[in-house]
Amino acid sequence: MPRLTNWQLFAVCVLTWATTWYAVTFEVATLAPEYGVALRFGLAGALVLAACIARGARIGCSPRDHALLALQGTFLYGVAYVGVYHAERHIASGLVAVGYSASPLVTGLGARAVFGMRLPRTFVPGGVLGLAGVALIFWPEFAPDRRGANVELGAAFTIASVLLSAIGSVAASRNRARGIGFWPGLGWGMAYGALAAALVGLARGARFDVPTAGAWWVAFAYLVLAGSILTFACFLTLQDRIGPGPTGTIGVMTPLIALLVSMAFEGFRAEFSTLVGVALAVLGNALMLRPKALPARPALASTAD
Repeated sequence: MPRLTNWQLFAVCVLTWATTWYAVTFEVATLAPEYGVALRFGLAGALVLAACIARGARIGCSPRDHALLALQGTFLYGVAYVGVYHAERHIASGLVAVGYSASPLVTGLGARAVFGMRLPRTFVPGGVLGLAGVALIFWPEFAPDRRGANVELGAAFTIASVLLSAIGSVAASRNRARGIGFWPGLGWGMAYGALAAALVGLARGARFDVPTAGAWWVAFAYLVLAGSILTFACFLTLQDRIGPGPTGTIGVMTPLIALLVSMAFEGFRAEFSTLVGVALAVLGNALMLRPKALPARPALASTAD
């Protein structure tokens, strides 16, 4: 892909992912979440691998590398997104996006545990501040007059998705440290994620109903091309440059725009606590992104098996 600056990569991810949350609502309306995820990442992975072959790039990997890519794909693209799709069946897409603002803290701590990556002093306080903002934004949704949407279940799916995605993000960083090619790794990872999602659907006995609505297919195309291939390429490139913890701050800025989309198209009602929560999330993000606080890229190769 063209050489983009870190902030350009950051902007592409934020602006695109902020709108894909709403696009997912079209997917879950007519198809089981597991199969929606499987179709999305199955096609995206196939397109990436086909492009690699067309360019003469080697897509073969050792059995061990395939196992590691399966780990990355299962968590980063597969079961994590199944949780996201299920969450959006119960709560507004903007709220699910807000829940993902916890990802910088979780991913950063995971990178610290796996790679021994040093975290800046302001990273954890910033993450905790962001979590406080998330709590304030979600709090009004638990009021008795809003529980018809099953907020508790939606929140549970969101939390599970954040934890699963963090595992996949750390695994992706480790795979790059092993020297696995960027684009083949992306393609195979998505393919394995699609397989994992499909297996979850089969295990649940979910029905596969072929969507017929034009809006579903338009949203699907956007999710595959922009929300999967483009954004994950930018995300993983940025993660290679600055590490998984700081890259996770994308999950803090994205919800701010996603909430505006929810207010415009889903009837989400912002309250005073929402505004305070947004302010705390922005402040937490600023603390984690302070230039002097960003840690050097960890020596991942030294931790690889």
